[in-house]
Amino acid sequence: MVSFEMNDRKKIGLGLTGFGVFFSFLGIIFFFDKGLLAMGNILFVSGLSLTIGLKSTLQFFMKRQNFKGTISFGSGFFFVVIGWPIIGMILESYGFIVLFSGFWPTLAVFLQKIPILGWVFQQPYIRSVCLNLISYFKFLTNCPYLFHVTPFYINLYDT
Repeated sequence: MVSFEMNDRKKIGLGLTGFGVFFSFLGIIFFFDKGLLAMGNILFVSGLSLTIGLKSTLQFFMKRQNFKGTISFGSGFFFVVIGWPIIGMILESYGFIVLFSGFWPTLAVFLQKIPILGWVFQQPYIRSVCLNLISYFKFLTNCPYLFHVTPFYINLYDT
């Protein structure tokens, strides 16, 4: 079994990623402030590259199936920097969904294991909303491998 070693570089990377998400959230709350959004994007991408490594980051963004998400995320960042934050955030959101579409079932499993949230996600209405969202992301990104992960997600809730 491979263990996830947490060294100082990865700790700093996770911190930068967290600050990137926080600054992006603040930028959206403050009516799409382009300075906060640009700072959030820079911190998020630099934190991601520190967490998983520069080579792995470049391989992730340059995968053939991730080109659509990479171009969308990059053009959204460009639009935020030049002063069109709403268009930029729409493009970045789409790019984020396409790039990280393979992680949604993993995120659902993780959320189910959290003590209070796990009980909330086991409720029938919430479970059906989550399954519909996963199906929607599969349709949106044309990722056929999400369909094969979904039955595991359903069986996880039945136990």
